[in-house]
Amino acid sequence: MDTEELIRALPKAEQHIHIVGSTRPETLLWLVEQGDLEAPYRTLEDVRRFFRYRDFLHFISIYSTVVDCITDETQFERITYEMLEDDARCNVRYVEASFSAPDHVRKGLDYGRMLDAINRGVSRARRDFGIECNLRIDLVRNYGPDAGMEVLDWIEAKSDNIVAVDIGGSEGGFPPKPYAPVYRRAREMGLHLVAHAGEAAGPESIWDAVRYLGVERIGHGVAARDDPRLMDHLRERGITVEACPVSNVKTAVVSSLRDHPVREFFDRGLRVTVNSDDPSMFGTDMDNEYLQLHRELGFTVPELFRLSLNAVDSSFLPENRRSRLREVFIEEYRRLVDGAERFK
Repeated sequence: MDTEELIRALPKAEQHIHIVGSTRPETLLWLVEQGDLEAPYRTLEDVRRFFRYRDFLHFISIYSTVVDCITDETQFERITYEMLEDDARCNVRYVEASFSAPDHVRKGLDYGRMLDAINRGVSRARRDFGIECNLRIDLVRNYGPDAGMEVLDWIEAKSDNIVAVDIGGSEGGFPPKPYAPVYRRAREMGLHLVAHAGEAAGPESIWDAVRYLGVERIGHGVAARDDPRLMDHLRERGITVEACPVSNVKTAVVSSLRDHPVREFFDRGLRVTVNSDDPSMFGTDMDNEYLQLHRELGFTVPELFRLSLNAVDSSFLPENRRSRLREVFIEEYRRLVDGAERFK
């Protein structure tokens, strides 16, 4: 087994992946057909061209177009199942997937029926591939804190498989601080706390997510590189950075993989994980994320396995399940490394 084969075989966990952003190109065409929609793509090649972005704001506009293509709650079952099938192919064992419920409720879909469809996809994937998945709800910062409170009402009424809340969306115009009461209530409800920050705004966005929202994990966090004091604070507080390297290149948040701060974060002792974010829209998957870190940033196999353990250790699983998953990862890693040594 060569090094890249070993990297593909590593047990992995993913904690930053969007369900809608995992829609396969062929499934997007199916959605268009199902909804009898007018769309700027009719072939797989059309979709692949459509999934090219000038910058982060252009990506958001394309993502919104895909949201518009989901016209029936039951469609989420297929999208979720395929997302987990693709992750399982990369030997991902546990996933925390993000569902931007408000985007779809505003289009007339029912929250409860969508959640049921997603969880049917989760159950089928568990049965077929042995992969586990929990959910976090993206409150979508663009709609404001009052809308965020409404989403918490939905979760209180129906919380099947939901472990956390997040704020994604247009970071630059919607800072974290106004969401402090929403996050305080979410914490009281027993939910874990995450925020997209430092992707399309500077270090202050991350500081505010930490100060006012009390987050346990930061989505992306690229801008932390510009503030050594912030990096030290994240390390000292044990706040995890959910890095999404290929995503950040595709949306022009960074100029190249070699310019991505994930190496600096890792070397500085931050608890960082690696994730695919919107894999279908960025032409990536978890194997590719790990391989790119190896090829472009010199991550060794033991370092990549440390990223896997970071994802387990900072997961929102109950302590007993988290400990057991960690044991399983370590046992499998030892078998892989021992086997690779024997065949050298």
